[in-house]
Amino acid sequence: MTEKTTHFGFEDIPETEKAGRVRGVFGSVASKYDVMNDAMSFGIHRIWKDAMMDWLAPRPGQRLLDVAGGTGDISFRFLKRAGHGHATVLDLTEPMLVEGRKRAEAADLAHNLDWVVGDAMALPFDDNSFDVYTISFGIRNVTRPQDALNEAFRVLKPGGRLMVLEFSQIPNDMMQKVYDLYSFNIIPRIGQMIANDRDSYQYLVESIRKFPDQQTFLDMVRAAGFEQAKYRNLSMGIACLHSGWKL
Repeated sequence: MTEKTTHFGFEDIPETEKAGRVRGVFGSVASKYDVMNDAMSFGIHRIWKDAMMDWLAPRPGQRLLDVAGGTGDISFRFLKRAGHGHATVLDLTEPMLVEGRKRAEAADLAHNLDWVVGDAMALPFDDNSFDVYTISFGIRNVTRPQDALNEAFRVLKPGGRLMVLEFSQIPNDMMQKVYDLYSFNIIPRIGQMIANDRDSYQYLVESIRKFPDQQTFLDMVRAAGFEQAKYRNLSMGIACLHSGWKL
């Protein structure tokens, strides 16, 4: 029986190896992750995350599960918008969670936050546990994204909301070519300069190209059971928000 394969950037590898490789990438860049996000996107990732919160409209008392939540960016935003509530940050890579705990916001919000090492494809939580599930720039690193979406549906309460923020495809060929030139030529160099790690950022650029386009991913959200599923392009489709409800 042949072993199932998946992609790690542009390389095909056994499925069983992907989680370890992803852990290696994010373990390597954890201490510089937030600085690199600003450098790579010229700070635009902050606007995208604010747009995510605008559409999500957190309400007081909600329980959030932020998967691949790393350094806590989304959870901090969510708790501030909600006024009060609870966020669980889950990540495969413990060094990312350690960096998140070091941030100033983490101290202010400590009693409203949990940090959990775990796998998006096998969440260590009961059914119907959370009001909101978010995953931001993380689902393309999951070995089987459909399994992660199925798990999101399982752990959300009836009436719960899924929101995915991920890099996507620009629907204009010329703009996509310009973006590819920037991505493949500049981002790995920035990674080398700031994080002393060209290879990890080469992988991250390649992983964006391997991720399904907006409509294909929308079909996956629906296949997991979510209703009223929609998407919104950000910055012409460089990033995209997908939303769905467990009704």
